[in-house]
Amino acid sequence: MHRPTDLDALRRRVQRAIEGQIAGAREALAEIGPETEPLVGAVSGLLTGGKGLRAGFLYWGYRAAGRPDSDALVRLAASMEFFQAAALLHDDVMDRSDTRRGMPSAHRAVASLHRERGWAGDGDRFGEGAAILAGDLCLTWCDELYASCGLPADELARGRVLFDRMRTQLMGGQFLDLLESVRGWDGMSLDERVASARTVIRYKSAKYTIEHPLLIGALVGGVAPDDLAPLSDYGLALGEAFQLRDDLLGVFGDPEATGKPAGDDLREGKRTVLLAHALDAASPEDRTTVESLLGRDDLDESGVVAIREVLTRTGAVDRVESLIADLAEEAHEALALAAGTGRLDADALGVLDGLIAVSTARHA
Repeated sequence: MHRPTDLDALRRRVQRAIEGQIAGAREALAEIGPETEPLVGAVSGLLTGGKGLRAGFLYWGYRAAGRPDSDALVRLAASMEFFQAAALLHDDVMDRSDTRRGMPSAHRAVASLHRERGWAGDGDRFGEGAAILAGDLCLTWCDELYASCGLPADELARGRVLFDRMRTQLMGGQFLDLLESVRGWDGMSLDERVASARTVIRYKSAKYTIEHPLLIGALVGGVAPDDLAPLSDYGLALGEAFQLRDDLLGVFGDPEATGKPAGDDLREGKRTVLLAHALDAASPEDRTTVESLLGRDDLDESGVVAIREVLTRTGAVDRVESLIADLAEEAHEALALAAGTGRLDADALGVLDGLIAVSTARHA
C-alpha cells in the first residue's frame, strides 16, 4: 500500500502506466513488422528512470481539488511524460546532443544501428529522421493517454483547452530558443538580454514543466477559477527556477549525475541568464574568451573550463543562484496564498511545497 504523499510510489505507478501505453503501441505496430522496433525502443529507453516531475505536478494539481487518487488519474499524469519525451527527442536532434540521461541520444543510437547493419545512405540523417518520428509518436501517445485514461469525459474536457495550449506554446518556445541562438544579443542592454532569456525559459520550459501540468490537473479536478491564480504563480516561479538550475548544471554539473556532458549548452551557443550576467560584468579579455568559444562544435574540456572561470569570476553564478532563491520564495508565498483560502487540499499543497526543494536542488 502506498502512502498518499509518497513521491517514489507515484513515480513507480506512472512508470507502469507508461509501460502499459508502450505495450499497446507495440501491439499496434506489430502489424507492420519488427522493423519498427527502433522507434518504440527509442521511446522506451528515454522513459525509463526519469524523475516524473511533470506527471507529479499534474497528479497533485488534481488532488489539490480534494479529489481522490485513482489509477485513471495516474494514467492521465503519465501523458505528461510522453509529451516531455517528444520534446526531448526533437530537442536532441536540434541541439545535436550526443547523450541523454547517461545513454546515447535516440538519434545517435539509431545512427549506430545503421552503421552496424551496413545500410545504405547517411547514418546520421537516418538517425535524426527516426528520432523525429519517435517524437511524433510520443505526441500521439500523449494525446491517446489523455483521452483514454479512464477519468470521466466531462472532467477531461475541463483541462483540454489548456492541454492543447501547452503543446502549441512549447513548439513556439522551442523555435524562440533556436532563434535566440542565431540572432545574438548585439546592441542589447543587460536588462534586455535577461528579459529575452527569461522569455525563452518561460515558454520552452517553465510552463510545460510545472505550470501547465499543475493547472491541467487542477482544472480536470474541478479547482475553482479563483484558486487557479496562486497555483499559476507557483508554477511559473518554480518552473523558471527549475530551468535556471538546469542552466547551471548544464555548465557545472557532474555528467554522471546529469546524464549529459557538461558544456553542451556552451557548444550550442545558448543565450542564458547566466551568460547575460557574465558578459555584462566581464573584462574585455574575458568577454573575448567567451565570445570566441561560445557556440563552437569543437569546444573541448579546456574551453569549457575557461568559460566556467569567467562565469564564476564575474559573479554570474552567484546572481543566478540568488535569482533561483528568490523565485523559490515566490513559489512558497504563492502556495501560502492558496492555502489561506482553505478551499484546497492541505496534503496536496504540502507535497507541492516540498517539490520546490526537489525542483531546485543543486544536483541533477
